[in-house]
Amino acid sequence: MKLRLDLLEHLTADDIRQAAENSIHRYKPEPLFSKTGVGSLSSASTAERAREVEHCTELTRKLEQRARRSGKPSMSKR
Repeated sequence: MKLRLDLLEHLTADDIRQAAENSIHRYKPEPLFSKTGVGSLSSASTAERAREVEHCTELTRKLEQRARRSGKPSMSKR
């Protein structure tokens, strides 16, 4: 998957919140999280990876639509 930096200005806090909510179940804090602030992210299953790809594709489509509505063209895929 390519990182589309040209679409970042159309990303909203709600988009970020939704992505975080979709992966929070994989986060495992360390026992001393309150002192260290460290945790880890468990690996994703194949099904979870497929959902992530689907979510990213949908988000890219939404951001491209927002870019068109705002009148700022997004970079075309090369």
